[in-house]
Amino acid sequence: MFYWVMKHVLVGPVLRLAYRPWIRGAENVPENGPAILASNHLAVIDSFILPLLLPRQVKFLGKSDYFTGSGLKGRLVAGFMRGVGTIPVDRSGGKASEAALRTGLRVLAEGDLFGIYPEGTRSPDGRLYRAKTGVARMALESGAPVIPVAMVGTNVAQPVGRVVPKFMPLGAIVGEPLDFSRYKGMEEDRFVLRAVADEIQYAILRLSGQEYVDMYAATAKARLAAGGDAAPAAGSAPGGKPLPPPAES
Repeated sequence: MFYWVMKHVLVGPVLRLAYRPWIRGAENVPENGPAILASNHLAVIDSFILPLLLPRQVKFLGKSDYFTGSGLKGRLVAGFMRGVGTIPVDRSGGKASEAALRTGLRVLAEGDLFGIYPEGTRSPDGRLYRAKTGVARMALESGAPVIPVAMVGTNVAQPVGRVVPKFMPLGAIVGEPLDFSRYKGMEEDRFVLRAVADEIQYAILRLSGQEYVDMYAATAKARLAAGGDAAPAAGSAPGGKPLPPPAES
């Protein structure tokens, strides 16, 4: 109930006024039943704009730190995160990935939309980075279709380090669902998982027209933090496919 109040009464109208959000391909999201929304991740505001554009609730995972803050600010942040459907997950420790996977599978088993960023973290420079295989394993174990999504303009509105995004139109392009039923029962095969993850990332790349880097975004961030440079873009898309032309805006 609080989610719909936030979306239609408290926060949603403000975001619509400030960012005039638009969407293409909304018909590719099923009206009911489980589905995985796999999106590029350019800015924090991605998780607010995408749900605003769809009639169904989208559930994302969020760091457990968002739910454990102290004082008035901590309670407000925790309440807001719960209100918009964010699910707390402890991302520290060796079992963090498994916990996130199981949480996502539970959401899908309940027939809901689950939003995930295959890169695992925000892009440090607006380019698209290699997908982790968690999204592939989730797709194979759940049997849910994967719907590729490209967020557009959010990195310009909210570059790294900026808290309040500047006011400008923001959008999303939704691609056709991807069906991986041909790999049923093969979710433990790491080569299959890699192939599925690359196929998902390639679908996102075709929608976004981003420059692709065959490296994990977390690795690129670590290099930048150490004073180095992120890796140069690779000459081909995931799986060695040709790079797609830039997406139309």
